[in-house]
Amino acid sequence: MQRSRGTIRLGFKADGDACRLDTLFQQGCGKVRLPKPVSGAAEAVLLNTAGGLTGGDTYAVSVALGAGARAEVAGQAFEKVYKASAGTAEITTELTIGDGARLDWLPQPAILFDRSALRRRTTVRLSGTATFLAVEGLVFGRAAMGETVSRAAIHDGWRVWRDGRLVFADAFCVNAERDEHSIRDTLAGRSTLDGAHATATVLYSGPEAGDALTSIRDLIADASGPAGASLVNDLVVVRLVAPTAQALVADLTRILTFLRGRPMPRVWHC
Repeated sequence: MQRSRGTIRLGFKADGDACRLDTLFQQGCGKVRLPKPVSGAAEAVLLNTAGGLTGGDTYAVSVALGAGARAEVAGQAFEKVYKASAGTAEITTELTIGDGARLDWLPQPAILFDRSALRRRTTVRLSGTATFLAVEGLVFGRAAMGETVSRAAIHDGWRVWRDGRLVFADAFCVNAERDEHSIRDTLAGRSTLDGAHATATVLYSGPEAGDALTSIRDLIADASGPAGASLVNDLVVVRLVAPTAQALVADLTRILTFLRGRPMPRVWHC
């Protein structure tokens, strides 16, 4: 069967007080839009014109910031991962942030449909005094549509390197493709999602990361579901679970707005 392929490569460089586009490559279903910036940071919005992913589809994004550059990259909408007849949908992200640069990586969560298969890998390379803010989320079915996810295979992995040293590695892996075992049973455990239908990870690395931890813990005290925040190798790691996608986005918006010091990109409110 025909499969979708999407590739995006973006590069930004500092130009005085502004940030300019340095590299733009888009291929297949991967497309980029560049809104007029509302701050000193460059802005980019990523689109998947295939309308979603299924088994065998690939979507690869790389973003590189030169020294002193500032950019925010968001997703146009929730990514959808549909039932897979064969194979696994692959989302690969490579982020490189130079010394003194700042990248806000702000894709909207991915919605998983029943019998979907997804492997998502995010690799980050930080240099010197780079500042980095990122979020990745997963939603297990559209609750408003009455959907449930009983069978699925998901592997969601992070690797963060700072000056060539691995400072954070993490993976969320659930595999329940066989009929005798339901993913709902796995996610109902207290050590997994405690029955929630949505989850997200937020990472923040910056000069005031340690100072931000107390404020973040105050914010997540009012989250819609269980949440926690830790400091790992000067990297703030926030975990959230929520009963619905809408609740997850509301929780994320509060945390990310605080860490950004300005409102979320307009596509998050569409």
